Order: sequence, then C-alpha cells, then structure tokens
Amino acid sequence: MPSVTLKNVEPPLVLAIDVGTTSVRTEIYDRRGRDVRGTGMSAETPLQATAAGAATLDADRVLDTTLGLIDKTLAVLATVHGGTFRIDAVAISTFWHSFLGVDAQHRPTTPLLLWADSRARQQMLQLRSRLDERAVHARTGCLLHWSYWPAKMLWLQQTMPDAWKTTRRWVSFGEYLHLRLLDRSVCGVSMASGTGLLDQNAQKWDDEMLDAIGLDPGRLLPLTGQGVAVGSLRDEYARRWPALAESQWLPAVGDGAVSNVGSGCVTQERMALMVGTSASLRVAWRGERTPIPWGAWCYRVDEHRFVLGCADSNGGNLFAWLSETLQLPSGKETEQQLSQMAADGHGLTVLPFIAGERGPGYAAHARAAILGLTQATKPIEILRAGLESVALRFALMYGIVTSELPAPQQAIATGGALQKSPAWAQIVADAIGRPLVASGEREASSRGAALLALERLGAIDNVETWPTTLEGTYQPDPESHDLLMRAQKRHRHFYQRLVVDEQPA
Repeated sequence: MPSVTLKNVEPPLVLAIDVGTTSVRTEIYDRRGRDVRGTGMSAETPLQATAAGAATLDADRVLDTTLGLIDKTLAVLATVHGGTFRIDAVAISTFWHSFLGVDAQHRPTTPLLLWADSRARQQMLQLRSRLDERAVHARTGCLLHWSYWPAKMLWLQQTMPDAWKTTRRWVSFGEYLHLRLLDRSVCGVSMASGTGLLDQNAQKWDDEMLDAIGLDPGRLLPLTGQGVAVGSLRDEYARRWPALAESQWLPAVGDGAVSNVGSGCVTQERMALMVGTSASLRVAWRGERTPIPWGAWCYRVDEHRFVLGCADSNGGNLFAWLSETLQLPSGKETEQQLSQMAADGHGLTVLPFIAGERGPGYAAHARAAILGLTQATKPIEILRAGLESVALRFALMYGIVTSELPAPQQAIATGGALQKSPAWAQIVADAIGRPLVASGEREASSRGAALLALERLGAIDNVETWPTTLEGTYQPDPESHDLLMRAQKRHRHFYQRLVVDEQPA
C-alpha cells in the first residue's frame, strides 16, 4: 500500500513497534493500513554472539533503543500537528521463541536469549531421551530443539541456577516492554504459540512440557487472546508521550505471523516465502483445529488463526557471510553475475548451516559444509551454490507443508534479502517449480501488526480480505528446475552422511 501524508491520514491510527533480531522499527499507520510518511524510524540492535553458540541481546539496551525511536516517531507528529494527533492503539511485533527472565521489580535476571542461541544442545538431547517427541510435536507444534524455551530453560537451571531462582516471570521482549511501560503484561496466544509450551489446538499451557522442565505455570504471564488490551501507560510515560496517553496497548504478536498478514498471506491460497536473517515458508489461515505434519512447525496468529510452515536458521545471514568472507563486490555487479550463471553449473554442494539447522531436520549438531571445491572454483560460484542451497531447503519445506495443506495458488516472496536480490528470487522459483510473486510491502511485519490492531479496533472488517501490493512474478524455468532437483539428490546424500550419520548418540 502507498504511504500517506500527515495531512491526509484517516484515523484511527496505530503505532507499530517491530523488534527484530538485528533492528527495531517504529512507524504509524492509518485506518487503511498506509504508513504515515516520515514516521518510520529504525535502529540496529547489536547481537552478542560467541563461538560456543551464544546469541543474546541486552534487553535494557533494546528497550532504550525502542523508547528513543518512539520519541522520534511521535516528534514528527508533534512538529507537524502540534501534538494534537491521538494514537488509538500500539501494536508490537517481535521475534518468536526468544525470552528473558525478570524479577519482582521487572528487572532482567538473564540476557535476552534469542532463537539462534544454541547452547542448550545437551538439554535438548535430554528432553528427546525422556519424552515422545512426535507426541509433543503433535500437541505443541514445536520439536524438542534448542531454539525453543524448554531446552533453554533446562540449560538455565543447570548453568545459571541463581538467575533461575530469582526470576519471577519468563517473558518475551514484547511482554518485557509492557512490564516496563505499563507495569503489567499478559502473554498473547501468538507469542505463547512459539515457546514450545503451548498446546496449539487447546490453546492452553501444555502440562507435560511444564512438568518435564519443572516450570510452575505461575512463573508465566496470564495467557490471553490477542484482542485484550494490556493496560495504560504509567504516568511518567503518559507525560512523555501525550499522544499515547489513552492508547490501547495490545499483546505482542510473533514476527512470522505479522509478516504473513502484512504481505497478504492470510489464507491457504497464498504461501509466504521469507528470507531475512533466516529463511521460512509459512501458510496462515482461519481454523478451529489442525493436524500438524511432522517436520513442520505450527504456531498461531491469534486465537482464531493458525500459521504453519518450516524455517531454517540460514538465509540472509548466509548471503552476507559468504559475500564478506569471499570479498565479493556488493550490489549490481554480483547480482548480474549471479543471474547469468546456469543452475548447478558449479558442481558444488553446500550444506548452509552456519547458524545450525532448524527445519525440516532439526539436527542437533548441524554445521555448514562446502563440497566439490577445485582449483578452478571461483568465489561467485561458491556464493551461487550457497544461495541455491537455501532454495533447495525451500523445496524440501514446500513438500512437507503441502503434504498437509493444499498447494497454494500463489507463493509470495517476502523479506529484505529476497527483495534485494532478484537473482536469488529466481533461483527459489526454479527450485520450488512454481511462480514466485514479489511482495510490494517493504515493511510487512510492522504493517501486519498494524492491520491486526485495526481489525481489533473494528476499523477494518477482516485482514484476510485487505488489499496488498504485489510486484513482478518470477516464472520457474523447467530446465533449471530439473538441474536443481538433481542437485537436491546430492544435497540429501551429503546431509545424511555429514549431518544425520554424524550426530552423537
């Protein structure tokens, strides 16, 4: 949807706060889902990563960054309109699976542990030895993997016992933001659905998982639907932000869910293929109950809608790492070279797991590998092979999801990495063997959070029918598809030999 000037906005207005792995963004949207020109602000969030597998953020540093961006966004309104605009609701999108502990005064007891923090590998294996993983997955939609809460919580108990004991609540960052600004919070079903602790169909905490990790449900926030207003600003913040003094603050929503909403993928007719830092394939729809196919995950947009798909930890991060490591030129020169290369013309096989593996195999100790190198191999060929490997993972994911759901009428390309590289988008279309339509929504996550808030406010009837902007279509080349399916046989072979067969007992 096009932007709108401040002069032509149509209330109600929503402030969307999108907290991602690498950046925070704030922006205001009007009742038609249009971003208000000039109000978009963003800042990077410095990830703290180690070779041991740590991937954390400083929660208070992210909090301060978010508050500063809210200041800047609202200052635009104050400058132009003298502060007379009222923001009707505040919507928060944030990363699924990540959490921190807080004490009775709402102060952090742990770092903000991200989904990519892989230090809980041994605790994951402990859970797999004690529980029926397929039964757990059928209820929670989550595998027993280090990216989810259960394994990380066991790790915290064993490695940070003092922090575990002093923690009053375990919360996502969106809930932490509420606790600091509103002095209270709730856990919306969307964020709960990405923890590994929720029974997806029953929409309640899963007793077996809580027992397995020794977690009292009283140390979690009250579970609610997405339409429940959390509360009002504390006095000091109401004075700081008069435009938000009477706003409804809604429960945080998982980033993948709002990305689907913002890109118009809210029915089974459209599938979102997203490449940001990581990569995922998702279908969202309205439903009462759903079976969950093995190898896929299943979370929730809200109490009425599911989102099912597969995700891997390697996407735009792989592109960035290869480009930097191989010292390739950025921009048009590399893009042109990639687009001129034939599919699988390099003869390489890449296992792209620089950040470990999530779906569809969820191998505990997966690591990246490049096979088939010769003295004649060129850096651009290694990059092309790496991008193809992510596309081959998409093809695997596509088969899993469509084993349970009907094949979509459209596959929509979303996420900054795919939007910036038409050559990569074409590779993905060739790999899945279906047309790939480019989304025209550059900020799908914040827009999706705003649309869900507008639906809750009654400003729009249904996000499923709300228009979205689409751009060009990448048509798959049959010959390239055949070549990539040949490459996928090698990919599967080496995955089995180097990842599955080498897993420790």
